[in-house]
Amino acid sequence: MNTRFLLLVFFLLVFAKQEVYSQFGFSHEVGIITGPVVFYSDFGQRNNFETNGKNTGFGIGLIHYLNFSYRADCNCYTRDKYFNDHFKIRNEIDYHKTHLAHYGRWVAPDQTSLFADQLRAMSGTVSVFEIGSQLEYFPLSIRDFAAGAYKIAPFISFGAHYVSYDPEVTTSFGNGSFVYPNVPLKYENARNNDPGSTWAVVGSVGIRYKLTPLSDLMLDSRWEHYFSNWVDGLNPDVPENKANEWIYWLNIGYIYYIE
Repeated sequence: MNTRFLLLVFFLLVFAKQEVYSQFGFSHEVGIITGPVVFYSDFGQRNNFETNGKNTGFGIGLIHYLNFSYRADCNCYTRDKYFNDHFKIRNEIDYHKTHLAHYGRWVAPDQTSLFADQLRAMSGTVSVFEIGSQLEYFPLSIRDFAAGAYKIAPFISFGAHYVSYDPEVTTSFGNGSFVYPNVPLKYENARNNDPGSTWAVVGSVGIRYKLTPLSDLMLDSRWEHYFSNWVDGLNPDVPENKANEWIYWLNIGYIYYIE
């Protein structure tokens, strides 16, 4: 799935059905999010501070909310039901890119083996586009927050994203071809630079801050687990490779309410 198609699907979700949604008691919010992305992959040592700190990229996203507490067609509140006052549906399209390298004990200066030299020479880049939805829960009243009863509204969310990824793994070792003598088959087949697609489970915890009657600032702490171990372009058949790729994304956003 290419970038233009993902953008087309997102804008169809946001705008094409706006009039229909309004008739059924919805209103809309749009916004933008951005922030650092920590990419947990097959690059580097597991649970290593240097690996987690340096294999960090940057992401940006466009977001759209269905707000069930307010009706856009009549500029009035919907019926006072628990779901309407505590849940929103969040649609979004995201892009993030991360440069990856090996860190940890196996590439430390005291490691002088051929394997350590090969790891130190390896690097990677992964670009990821995502589109999907989350159900967002606000423990406090959405109506009261919109009316200015309090400035901060916490939330949690859970959902799924369709993911299109494009990895590139390279090496500066030898002739740069990853063709080494006497390399076990499990290492020869551990690299794939072909683009691909998969799904991700998304969960987040965050807060909104009421900036103006029609705008909020948002701080969102997100975890995503991918259903593929090829997102970073590596998938070695070794005991240490225990999990698929996943990310932690800390982002800040600006949200505007469409009347």
